Amino acid sequence: MALLTGGTSATSSLGALLWGPAIAVANTALFNVAVKDDINPAHPSWPGALNPTSGLLMIPNRGRLKILPGDYVMVDATTGWPILVSARAIASGPWAHS
Repeated sequence: MALLTGGTSATSSLGALLWGPAIAVANTALFNVAVKDDINPAHPSWPGALNPTSGLLMIPNRGRLKILPGDYVMVDATTGWPILVSARAIASGPWAHS
């Protein structure tokens, strides 16, 4: 058995936030509006997906993930799917970010 590979077809298809103590409220709001419910056929926004107070990312219909300083939280612009990439993965992986 082998793992599949994954990535994006364009470096601009994900909106991203670098997690840390100075996350702007406006950026959190933009991120939360972009996250969508993948199961509901209307795909509405998922309010409160990113909680800067608790440092938790709610994955729609799946559960919560703890975000640590230096992690990147991303959202797919097409589907609204949130993605958490650890600080170590960003630093050593093939990820593109600004």
